[in-house]
Amino acid sequence: MATKILGLRTTIYKSNDLAKAKEWYAKAFQTQPYFDQPFYVGFNIGGYELGLQPEEFPQPKSDAVVSYWGVENMNEQYEHFLKLGATIHEAPQNVGGEIIVATIKDPWNNVIGLIYNPHFKTE
Repeated sequence: MATKILGLRTTIYKSNDLAKAKEWYAKAFQTQPYFDQPFYVGFNIGGYELGLQPEEFPQPKSDAVVSYWGVENMNEQYEHFLKLGATIHEAPQNVGGEIIVATIKDPWNNVIGLIYNPHFKTE
């Protein structure tokens, strides 16, 4: 039976200052948005959507679900995010084989996951 789920498409981060978030994410992910409106800012990150939405009334952020963005060099990217003002959530750790994961928090307290996984290939 063929699956009807096509895979991850979009991860959304919310901010009470969309202009500052757009600037921060452009630096953090080293790319400019392809879609930029007051209600949504969209980035194409390796074929996956990173979206920013305004948060009029800040809510507590959950770290119960984390999207992990693939990186080629964990230490380099982890330090890059920290230099831009991200804070440590979970330091890089080997979770088996050569796979390394880490999480940081952006200036709006959103959790961003980073993963180095040399075995994962996109279709």
